[in-house]
Amino acid sequence: MKIYLLIAGMALVTYIPRLLPMVLPERLQFPVWLDRWLQYVPYAALGALIFPGVLTSVDGQRSWLGLLGGFTAGLLALAGLNLLIVLAGAIAVVAFALSMI
Repeated sequence: MKIYLLIAGMALVTYIPRLLPMVLPERLQFPVWLDRWLQYVPYAALGALIFPGVLTSVDGQRSWLGLLGGFTAGLLALAGLNLLIVLAGAIAVVAFALSMI
């Protein structure tokens, strides 16, 4: 019985933070500056998740290749290209740079 209470407690603790963003914005009116600031949070979180991987995607002495691939992907994404083209372009640039070394 104790394990079921533990599982139910963990499920509740996990569910509440996922539920709050769906329920609170309907009932709360945020100030304009806070609403504008909150719109950038997903981009910041995505950057925090991606950037360390860019630096460690290639071995330590050639981590600049990861930066080159990330920069290429960023430029292609800013150009509005398809995700597959962005990925293929970044991989091609890193592969070409590796073959030149």
